[in-house]
Amino acid sequence: QRECTQKKTFTSWINSILAKHTPPSVISDLYTDIQQGHLLLDLLEVLSGQHLPREKGFNTFQCRSNIENALTFLKSRSLKLINIHVADIIEGKPSIVLGLIWTIIFHFHIEELARALACTYNQPSLDCSSAVDSSPKASRSAKKSAKIKERWKISATKALLLWAKEQCSLHGSISVTDFKSSWRSGLPFLAIINALRPGLVDMEKAKTRTNKENLKEAFNIAELELNIPRLLEPEDVDIMNPDEKSIMTYVAQFLQYSRNLPVSEEDMQGKVREAVSWLAAQGKKLEKLLIDTEGETYYQKYKEMMSFMEAFNQEKKAFLPVLSSKTSVAELSEDQQQMREEWHKLVSQINKWKTKLDQMLPPPLDGIEVWLQEVEHLQAEDLPDLQDPFKAMSLFREIIVIFKGLMGCFDSHLDTLQSFKNEDEKNMPLVLPEKLEEMKRRL
Repeated sequence: QRECTQKKTFTSWINSILAKHTPPSVISDLYTDIQQGHLLLDLLEVLSGQHLPREKGFNTFQCRSNIENALTFLKSRSLKLINIHVADIIEGKPSIVLGLIWTIIFHFHIEELARALACTYNQPSLDCSSAVDSSPKASRSAKKSAKIKERWKISATKALLLWAKEQCSLHGSISVTDFKSSWRSGLPFLAIINALRPGLVDMEKAKTRTNKENLKEAFNIAELELNIPRLLEPEDVDIMNPDEKSIMTYVAQFLQYSRNLPVSEEDMQGKVREAVSWLAAQGKKLEKLLIDTEGETYYQKYKEMMSFMEAFNQEKKAFLPVLSSKTSVAELSEDQQQMREEWHKLVSQINKWKTKLDQMLPPPLDGIEVWLQEVEHLQAEDLPDLQDPFKAMSLFREIIVIFKGLMGCFDSHLDTLQSFKNEDEKNMPLVLPEKLEEMKRRL
């Protein structure tokens, strides 16, 4: 029963994410469709916003390679994949596949949403105000990192539960103590809907109905009015011991909905001030990191940059509503103006750091990087809006000549990159594989 519920819930959740992929894809049978690795990579690309390396074919070797790429990516984000092996996924072993998908849901969906709540509820987290400590010393202490991760895992679950309790607190008789039998009556789902969209639910009437009737109404309203995918059915919840993971996955969607609701001017200004403090903290962290890694190898410097950027991009999501505000300069408040200045300053720091690292690439990669940047700059450059068609054609011809000249090096750069031996005299890697993959992708 539990395995069947998880399979159904996780499949529906995955399909709601895969609908955002380009092109969209869909899973029919979780255990079978995951075996090729393509849909798993599609899922991780949408969730992470990154392009992941993959084999295009469907033979055994290519499927194995795609699954290995997916697991390697998850491990690079410090996720524990206990007893999850490529062979088991290729065989479609239910317990292993469900364990893998739950790890992905918890990390990308529940942890991500609960991270901001951890600050509100004073739960231990990776760090509510700044990025994960990415100094060389910190990155080398894997044991300490694992302990912090475990504390955060507990607090993410607790923060989500506290949020649910808070939404239900308007209706004193509704008690939520877990993600199991507390939800059987359907009333907590209805209470959360009523808290998010007052007036959609008659709570007094709901208290007189059966569990199944309440669950059916809650799932229908959530789907039709809140556009929340229907991951569960009444019979999945109205049992003695409902599946905790399935309910958590569904409840997290309501939290996602609440995060997307418009905020008041006062709340927005508070969020702007938080963003200013966070950006300033990131700037100081970056400055310290540059000093701490001064004597490190290129490999270590680039590794630290990736660690910093991963943490930065994760935490940035909490501030995206204010950072991406379309308010014109004339309408900006003093705090918003300061936030934009801090943002531009930090982006400039990051770009300078990346440029400096690119210049430090070992030969012949340094030359290929310079060539790539020249071609990319030429491709991105807009043509001036010239009224004279003859001048426009003349300019266009000049650009084509330059482009053809640059593209004359394409084959040799491609051969060099593909045959590059990534190790020094001590058999240590010169460049992070991720950087090589990035250069190949750009080429």
